[in-house]
Amino acid sequence: MAGVPRRGGDGTRDRAGGAPAGRGSRTYGRRDLGTGRRGGVGSPHLASPHGGEEPCSWHLHAVGRDYDKLRSQRSVHGGPSLPAAVPGIHHVTSITGDVQKNVDFYVGVLGLRFVKKSINQDVPDTYHIYFGDYLGSPGTAMTFFGWPAWPKRRTGSGQVTTVGFTIPEGSYEFWVKRLRDLHIESSRATRFDGDVITIHDPDGIELDLVAGSSALKLTAWPDGPVPHEQAIQGFHSVTLTVAEAQATHDFLTHTMGFRQKAQDGRRTRFETGGGGPDSILDLVESPEGPAGEESIGTVHHVAWRAPDDKRQAEWRETLVAAGRNVTPVIDRWYFKSIYYREPGGVLFEIATDSPGFTIDEKPEALGSGLSLPPWFQVRRDTLDETLTPIVIPTRAKRR
Repeated sequence: MAGVPRRGGDGTRDRAGGAPAGRGSRTYGRRDLGTGRRGGVGSPHLASPHGGEEPCSWHLHAVGRDYDKLRSQRSVHGGPSLPAAVPGIHHVTSITGDVQKNVDFYVGVLGLRFVKKSINQDVPDTYHIYFGDYLGSPGTAMTFFGWPAWPKRRTGSGQVTTVGFTIPEGSYEFWVKRLRDLHIESSRATRFDGDVITIHDPDGIELDLVAGSSALKLTAWPDGPVPHEQAIQGFHSVTLTVAEAQATHDFLTHTMGFRQKAQDGRRTRFETGGGGPDSILDLVESPEGPAGEESIGTVHHVAWRAPDDKRQAEWRETLVAAGRNVTPVIDRWYFKSIYYREPGGVLFEIATDSPGFTIDEKPEALGSGLSLPPWFQVRRDTLDETLTPIVIPTRAKRR
């Protein structure tokens, strides 16, 4: 993805753009966007207001201080104030090698609505498709880049390794039976006192279905294959796997406002915002495991919510001050985005809640045609001919 911070310089892998090599792989280079210094992602210094350099992000190392206290102390010390914690997950974007199989699974098996058929804006001859509730509301949108030419490699440290969805309380046995009837292999477990069903999508991405009660105000999809009473209620969590957890732990709690909630061995649970499903992040330390490779069957990034442009700008200021290599604001038409990597190498985005997917389609027509940002409309005829048609499982019409 053009402009996304590469890995490297901080001990993580060199290549982690968003586009296949040689196509749409432009980046902003090795200069730290927050400081003007040359160096790797997460350069450990920032420019001092008095000239020269000073150790960056004194608050990152203030272990044991809570986030609200840090916000107050930053104001007292004259630094930029810390914004309110991100409310929760906005969307998760992964890579698929077969768009049709992907659609068949997420619509036909999981019962998510196909809400948008668009293009990867950095590799515009490939798909970017979106699933979610009836409107694709923030907190429900699972999205995919369709990159069939990419290899399938391994998942490992420096990546989101599991995506969790919330299923309603009382629907656990419904989902066990549904998955069995559809010949989807699954395993069952209890984690942090919650019942979890683990499955894998056609590309191998690990998914958890977690029984719980979501606080999201969702709009039900009346034509979905799963009854509303048992339907997925948006995200529950994401699981990050890193080689060394402490730096990520400190970044989450001291810069992004996450709160540690529980721990079980090498797995630590955090929550943000109001807590509960859609605000949970599990951090798994795996020092002996392999480094993940960006490829088919891996999560590309997780996006966190910003209520509006102002809050997103505040977050960008805070992240730059914390030494993160943050992109400028990028207009994705359906939301605005900034990208950066947390210390363990996982690509994060902060995306605005608005304008949303109804900016170019009516709610009842979402996903019914190829949606393009205005600056790509001149290429519509070519893209319509180039992109492989998609058949939505609940509709006969080819998309």
